[in-house]
Amino acid sequence: MVHAQVDILDSGGPIMPQQAAYDVTFYSIDLTVDPDEKHIEGSVDIQADVVQPLAYFVLDLDTMLQISKVEEQTATGWRPCNLNRDIGKVWIPMGHTRQPGERIHLRVHYGGNPRVAPNPPWNGGFTWKQTPSGAHWVATTCQTNGADLWWPCKDHVSDEPDSVAINIKVPDPLVVASNGHLLKVDNEAGWRTYHWLVSNPINIYDVALNIAPYETIEGELKSVDGSTFPVVFYVLPEDLEKGKKLFPEILDHLRFFEKFCGPYPFRSDKYGVAQTPHLGMEHQSIIAYGANFNNGSMTGGKDWGFDALHHHELAHEWWGNLVTNFDWRDMWLHEGFGSYMQALYVEELSGKEGYREYMARARFFRNTLAVAPLATRSAAEIYRAPIYTKGAWILHTMRYVIGDDAFFKALRRMAYPDPAMEKVTDGSQTRFATTADFQTICEEASGKKLDWFFDLYLRQPALPTLHSEIADGEWRLSWETPDDLPFPMPIEFMLDGKLVRKEIPKEGLTIKIKKGDQPELDPSGWVLMDVK
Repeated sequence: MVHAQVDILDSGGPIMPQQAAYDVTFYSIDLTVDPDEKHIEGSVDIQADVVQPLAYFVLDLDTMLQISKVEEQTATGWRPCNLNRDIGKVWIPMGHTRQPGERIHLRVHYGGNPRVAPNPPWNGGFTWKQTPSGAHWVATTCQTNGADLWWPCKDHVSDEPDSVAINIKVPDPLVVASNGHLLKVDNEAGWRTYHWLVSNPINIYDVALNIAPYETIEGELKSVDGSTFPVVFYVLPEDLEKGKKLFPEILDHLRFFEKFCGPYPFRSDKYGVAQTPHLGMEHQSIIAYGANFNNGSMTGGKDWGFDALHHHELAHEWWGNLVTNFDWRDMWLHEGFGSYMQALYVEELSGKEGYREYMARARFFRNTLAVAPLATRSAAEIYRAPIYTKGAWILHTMRYVIGDDAFFKALRRMAYPDPAMEKVTDGSQTRFATTADFQTICEEASGKKLDWFFDLYLRQPALPTLHSEIADGEWRLSWETPDDLPFPMPIEFMLDGKLVRKEIPKEGLTIKIKKGDQPELDPSGWVLMDVK
């Protein structure tokens, strides 16, 4: 275990040339999972298109798992391949250099006792638990550490397969809840094999197994595009009644997101929720839910009137799964957007005052790292930045700067840049995106240049400071910014019972006030800043 901990490679970061040379189009994961032995055994097929000359096919796989053989499919059958393992990398020589346009189909046979997650979902692997009645309860999580913790793959966020087959054999009566849509279940001599197919591109850290003696709560939702898609909640038998009570709220959450962000992206598969022995994760079409039916599980115990954990993980179906950061440096597009959606839902339920209170409570974070740096980052590195709460606050302030009409137009266009894409369910609706893309969308929606906003709030960590001083009947206001960055932020203040909005010029702003007046800066709490 100690050795495996040392050999765990962080997910993401700069991609090595040998992996940039191919594009994975399809994986087939065929595994037997034995919870009694905490063991997995099987194979993974990888189909990839060569995009640059390729002499070695390099995969990622954790060193706790052993490879028995690797084969390549050829015109005459399967040929055995040599391999070399170097920490978490598997180097497979191709025999001769493959050229762009060629397709490679490999099969990796492997098995072993996979890494046990030390602190799921943040520090991942397999979670082997028991339900309250003593049945096996198994889950996978691997966002920061990478999917190579449990299956051989190209572990880089920039390459999503077009589809994935997931065929998992487990002891009867366990149920496998996974991504995509269920094709069939085979039964044989005390074992069951669940055949799932993901028909949309998917982040490989989203590929997930959830195994338990689940009961299912099933329904459907009519989407804003007029189509209908299935909704399934996989819940432990002990919590079936709690699940039935939560299910209508799950449907309400879906309606809310469709209102602001457009149609649920994966209508051709399903929307699924699986009760898990860890807090939660945004696994595409099978959200991991471990809040124990506690509305305050991720809000410091405060109940805002809805299940915030489910709402946040559902947000990632748009912000993370439909729209995916091409590099981990833009992870705030997942987590900042995902977090801000809870504030909007509070506004939907409780109005502006509830929204302001929610944002005020989210104002505490450390500005140690940039939210969206220009340099490439790994998953672990970017999660040290305040991408959740500061990311949400950046969106809150952007809403103030460009106004509600432009902001909500930009939000929807960030999800679906072309309204025609809202009708698409064949996988082409998904895309990679960057912070620069969001800037362009906001500028187009508002007609304003926003370089100054993105440069200050996202590319470096420090906040602007508004200096406020009252003396001799004058109120003096001036901005201090890191590296003297330009910052034409308009500020609202309450003076003589009137709400005034002014831009503070570089040289500062002086306002005449009456003796005893106490003007109130930013009374609605819109601007992300420090005040001195």
